[in-house]
Amino acid sequence: MSEICDQSCGSCGEDCAERKESRTNFLEQPHELSSIKKVIGVVSGKGGVGKSLVTSMLAASINRKGYNTAILDADVTGPSIPKAFGITSKAGSNALGLLPTKSKAGIEIMSINMLLNNETDPVVWRGPMLAGAVKQFWTDVIWHDIDFMFIDMPPGTSDVPLTVFQSIAVDGIIIVTSPQELVSMIVSKAVKMAQMMKIPIIGLVENMSYFTCPDNGKDYKIFGDSHIDEIARQHNLKVLAKLPIDPEISVACDRGDIELYDAKWIEPAANELTRLGVRKMLKIAVASENGKVTEHFGHCESFMVFDTENNQIINSETIANPGHRPGFLPNFLYDKGVNVIISGGMGSGAIDIFNEKGIQVIVGASGDAQAAVTAYLQGDLVSTGSICQQHQHHGECGH
Repeated sequence: MSEICDQSCGSCGEDCAERKESRTNFLEQPHELSSIKKVIGVVSGKGGVGKSLVTSMLAASINRKGYNTAILDADVTGPSIPKAFGITSKAGSNALGLLPTKSKAGIEIMSINMLLNNETDPVVWRGPMLAGAVKQFWTDVIWHDIDFMFIDMPPGTSDVPLTVFQSIAVDGIIIVTSPQELVSMIVSKAVKMAQMMKIPIIGLVENMSYFTCPDNGKDYKIFGDSHIDEIARQHNLKVLAKLPIDPEISVACDRGDIELYDAKWIEPAANELTRLGVRKMLKIAVASENGKVTEHFGHCESFMVFDTENNQIINSETIANPGHRPGFLPNFLYDKGVNVIISGGMGSGAIDIFNEKGIQVIVGASGDAQAAVTAYLQGDLVSTGSICQQHQHHGECGH
């Protein structure tokens, strides 16, 4: 440690006892009724690299895997999370605290836009007020049984990121970059801040990495050659995902349907987060007949429902099919808490409703129902997109 300390820890690189003690002293407890297992910060050293997009897709992907997820929108002056999820309602409250709004698939979200009279009203606040608002999202909001909370940080290394790192027990951060060469310097700043604050870095995600031409299928590097692998080696970090430029992503955000977008490129990053040791519980339903996966979802004899924990079946029950009526069965299974539905085939209408409810659909399965669930849990069962032949033109099976 240097001989003279000016108490300015934000610009000091010394790993001293005072630094460790100061971070502990600044930590705030969440609301007494909140339950939050893991907190992941999504950061970038500069704006415009798609940090909010990555936050949204990570939360949606983890949610589809059966974890309860939440987003704390810490970008107070530029909140975009509500728009991406199609949320226009205001945050609720009761005598005990503020209540987050839930997305279509059940992701809990809190953003400053949910507290403003008009979502287009600017937030013209100085740094301490911005940081104070973010802190209140942590201390005053009641977050219900959250497995993974994602904090969408504002860009840079100023007041709000510093407040989050000092006030909230962040379990790790993901740094979002883009391919330009100048990003090397920006990433280095974010890495050094995390190291100063003793926050583990889970890895890097590169956005706008390439564009796949729909006419010839070739990939084009719009922003030049990527430097992400070189940067990762320099800092001994993992590259978790490389996201393409895809117009469908913009369409999904504009429609408020980002959680319905099939973000397959983000899956490696989501899988990395699932290794953090959070208990995973899934309720998996199989459209069945005599213990076998049936071909027609809507006309199945029964649903075999399996409770699973950490990829192991712990309980099962059989529920008789209550009846084939338009739109009824997907909502019936949603009310039963089902996270995944497995069937031989299914109409497009039912698939759409399941997607809206955040329930993963696996079609094209066959054979023993329990064996199908085991294969799914082991990652060996994937959906073929099979549509029930008798409903392929009308999407009626289960809808």
